[in-house]
Amino acid sequence: MTEAEHSTDVAHPAVSDFIARGYHVFGGGVDPAAASALLAKIRALRTFDADLFLSEAEFDADPQYVGVNPAPGRNLLERFEAELAFVEKDPAIAAALEALLGDGYEILLKKLICGVPSSVVPDWLKARIAGNPVNNLGAYVKAPFRDITYFYGIDFHQDLIDYKDREADFITLYIYLHDVGTHDAPLFLLEDSHKLGGTLFPHDLTKNAPSEGESGWLYRDGRGHEVQTRQHLLTGKTGYAAMWHACTLHGTQPDAADNERLSLRYLIARKPGASAPGMDAVNATLLGPLSLEATRQDLDARGAAQIKANSVNKA
Repeated sequence: MTEAEHSTDVAHPAVSDFIARGYHVFGGGVDPAAASALLAKIRALRTFDADLFLSEAEFDADPQYVGVNPAPGRNLLERFEAELAFVEKDPAIAAALEALLGDGYEILLKKLICGVPSSVVPDWLKARIAGNPVNNLGAYVKAPFRDITYFYGIDFHQDLIDYKDREADFITLYIYLHDVGTHDAPLFLLEDSHKLGGTLFPHDLTKNAPSEGESGWLYRDGRGHEVQTRQHLLTGKTGYAAMWHACTLHGTQPDAADNERLSLRYLIARKPGASAPGMDAVNATLLGPLSLEATRQDLDARGAAQIKANSVNKA
């Protein structure tokens, strides 16, 4: 890569946005008609209602907390590879990814995320998971439906949480497949939180007092650093698209709407050994580590929640 090409990558708005605040929003989003068409095909295959869930007796007879998320061969999006071109070949998204991650970036993971509405979550399950920092409902969903990830709120976290010992050389790309307003479990994102690098989940956050003005949180890394973050709510129309750094804190509250919130989630990384001057420029500004030997302390040996704490519900 020439010096001129290097400068162009680092100057891309996605790179400057990642350095300045830890995320980038695509002003034009992606093709809303294509997003709506994909959504219609998904809803033709799946009814997002109470029939998704095991009974309390069925769950207690054989509780499984591990291996309940989409995986190769059990991922609903695998049947829609052609339809996903509206995201993966979108010129603005491709240019931003190349600027950050270099030529030949690779998709680590892509899956459908469902924010499950309160109206369909069984009462016994609500009582059991109340206050958990991560309410991934895969353990409570019937096995044939575990080709989607189902959430009922998740506390502020970094996507580094799932990648022990991996450098933060990847980004998350998120696409809303329908309009998402304030009651549709939109994502809350904390600007500038990436600047402290990788930190252990649950994170040390103190919400600003109402008298302090703009909504935000004081974030401490446990290593003597802290940063004042601004809380940004990701709402938008069909095709809304945003991406963020692996160390940027984000989360959602339980879905308060009558309908499920369906979104595409991509994790995309530089190719092993490839040059990625954009991401290198971003990571050079971070105060903390780019990888962690341990990323979370909220689960017991079985993978069940052992901590009752949730900051995002106070957002």
